[in-house]
Amino acid sequence: MKVRQDAWSHEDDLLLAETVLRYIREGGTQLAAFDEVGDKLNRTSAACGFRWNAEVRNNYEQAIAIAKKQRKERKRALERMNKDNTPVATPQIIEERTYIQESPMTVVEEISAELLPTRVTVSSESITLEDCISFLSGLRKDDLLSSQLEYENNRLKRENESLRQKTKELEKRLEKLSDQQTIIQEDYQALVQIMDRARRLVMFEDAEDRNSPAFRMDKNGNLEQVAK
Repeated sequence: MKVRQDAWSHEDDLLLAETVLRYIREGGTQLAAFDEVGDKLNRTSAACGFRWNAEVRNNYEQAIAIAKKQRKERKRALERMNKDNTPVATPQIIEERTYIQESPMTVVEEISAELLPTRVTVSSESITLEDCISFLSGLRKDDLLSSQLEYENNRLKRENESLRQKTKELEKRLEKLSDQQTIIQEDYQALVQIMDRARRLVMFEDAEDRNSPAFRMDKNGNLEQVAK
């Protein structure tokens, strides 16, 4: 039973695309292509079909169109060969993989690698002027998109560096404010202590004034204590 659950790698996607394109070109069905890929990758045919329709197919629209034209021309050539009983040269298609170096890539390089996973070269007998125009237009759009992505990547790098500098400045200001707050707290505690000492000193002096006796002299010249 096929129970593989790991993620699809770039090589798995390339194998799936190459197999499906070969079946389209040779007049086979996509279901048969999914079965073949499933046997090679130990995945179910349904999983291969879902991966093709959801992720891989959009990256190979031009290659699919060329493969369908190849299938029609192949079919016509076989019909002419059967009718005339003479060998007719059938168009050939050569697929060349674009291998990606196993080195760290930027965001632009990774997206470009996903947009152009396979380069297809066809023989002069099967390609038309419209195919050339369509292919070159696609390359021009891909180059423009790559330039835009590279510009966006550089802009994000500059913004990231600016945010890092601002973060460092804010950290320094926060550290300075923390030190100032500590000094103010210490001064406040000292002021509270001074005010407490002054209050107790005033209370002590008032108590002494109230407790000290008062005297006065009577008619006979004697001192007598005056009640408060």
